[in-house]
Amino acid sequence: MKISDVPFGTTDWSAVETTEHPGVHGKAIWRTREFGDIRVRLVEYTPGYLADHWCDKGHILLCLEGRLDTETADGRKFVLMPGVSYQVADHAEAHRSSTDVGAKLFIVD
Repeated sequence: MKISDVPFGTTDWSAVETTEHPGVHGKAIWRTREFGDIRVRLVEYTPGYLADHWCDKGHILLCLEGRLDTETADGRKFVLMPGVSYQVADHAEAHRSSTDVGAKLFIVD
């Protein structure tokens, strides 16, 4: 990733408008900022959330609160707790997320 043409700035995430994205169960609530080709999000998953798709987009993802369970298409499973992150490249490994208890994430993609 190369960050260019982005002046120094701050984001008050509580002031960023939310959008809701339903899963098979539960929903994801996104607060999104875009800086050129870079999307930065604060995402909250409701308890019981299960993604409705396999994602093949690259991300750097940090769990801030709760617990996030991520499964790759080849069957591997990963658990993210607060302070744990993952990174994956575009089109490298399809993955989907779920959470029993809810989660809050900071995501750059």
